[in-house]
Amino acid sequence: MKVLLVGSGGREHALAWKLTQNPELKRLYAAPGNPGIGELAQLVPLQATDVDELAAFAQREAVDLVVVGPEAPLTLGLADRLEERSVPCFGPKARAALLESSKKFAKDFMTRHGIPTAAHRAFTAEDEARRYVESQPEGPLVVKSDGLAQGKGVVVAETRGEALAALEGMMGGRFGDAGRQVVIEERMTGEEVSLLAFSDGKTLLPMIPAQDHKRAGEGDTGPNTGGMGAYAPVPAFTPALARETEAKILRPLRDALAQENLDYRGCLYIGLMLTPEGPKVVEFNARFGDPETQALLLLLKTDLLNPLRACAAGDLAGQTLEWRDEKAACVVLASEGYPGNYSTGRVIHLDAGLSPDDEILENSWIFHAGTARDGQGRLVTSGGRVLSVAARGASLGEVLARVYARAENIHFEGCCFRRDIARGKAPVPRIGL
Repeated sequence: MKVLLVGSGGREHALAWKLTQNPELKRLYAAPGNPGIGELAQLVPLQATDVDELAAFAQREAVDLVVVGPEAPLTLGLADRLEERSVPCFGPKARAALLESSKKFAKDFMTRHGIPTAAHRAFTAEDEARRYVESQPEGPLVVKSDGLAQGKGVVVAETRGEALAALEGMMGGRFGDAGRQVVIEERMTGEEVSLLAFSDGKTLLPMIPAQDHKRAGEGDTGPNTGGMGAYAPVPAFTPALARETEAKILRPLRDALAQENLDYRGCLYIGLMLTPEGPKVVEFNARFGDPETQALLLLLKTDLLNPLRACAAGDLAGQTLEWRDEKAACVVLASEGYPGNYSTGRVIHLDAGLSPDDEILENSWIFHAGTARDGQGRLVTSGGRVLSVAARGASLGEVLARVYARAENIHFEGCCFRRDIARGKAPVPRIGL
């Protein structure tokens, strides 16, 4: 079987790592991929947004399945182009991907179908949005750019002044066309959980819950990012909450997709807030989360390729998922300045000072994201989120100790990472240091 994996981040490296464990996979292409993915796949010099060229390549090479990692090619209609060429795709068509690419579309969709979410208003005129903010009581508001902003188009404003500044930035062009419309919503309180589910258009098959850490700074401070770390499973997502989520969100969501003729084939990411009133939807993403995927796939005992092609074929019914009875965590190593301006081209030293048999390497992995090779063949930084370090083990404390011990042995100028991923969830022993 031939598979084309689209994307170049840590999520795609983790997907490649898991896909190559299936003996049915005869060839894995990755476009554009990265140096880490290049150790597992044949890299194709096409960008993820080159949707016409990607579709032509998949048809020319008789690819059996295209797996789309990031959101941009889905929004641009890659799945639609592939359908025209009769190439199966794991990833929704552009109309279904509106659940991620338009916050207003997603909010209106949930309102129509009674899916619990935060109260909200959408605006296309900045003066009208400002008047609305000024009419609200002093206190927290959430301001979101309507379109895609690589996970950075959300500002949790503590004060009216912060909300007004966020409006000025978004509607003033900070995110280009993505900020021409904004959604302003009440701030929900509670613990946030990422619930990912496979979908074939008729069936939703949920994975175990994970928890992302989106803010750049420790203690959940600073600007929103694409994600600075994750762990799974999430103790706060109890069996009772899982049942409530199934009844109030998953079943209505499955029915709503069918009623609106959204033939959703791919991974549907449901961001949940566990509020005092029960679980509510924060957002939808039309693909695997990053960095949640890096943690989740370490725990997925079941093969990955089979559910992916079942989704693409519209034949997910009967598929089951088996999970390891372990814990997993992932920490993102970023370039200094991310999610704002940062430098690239910094030489990366992996596992500096570790011997091949060091215990830190056991059950831990490095997934590449913003990496490249320079003219001398050296591994260098090429993005804001550079690497993910992930591990699994019997206890979360053991996993976190292993992750951080390995992260401390990776060096590049300006390397920074949060040291509080899953803080307070488990005691962390010291190992290998």
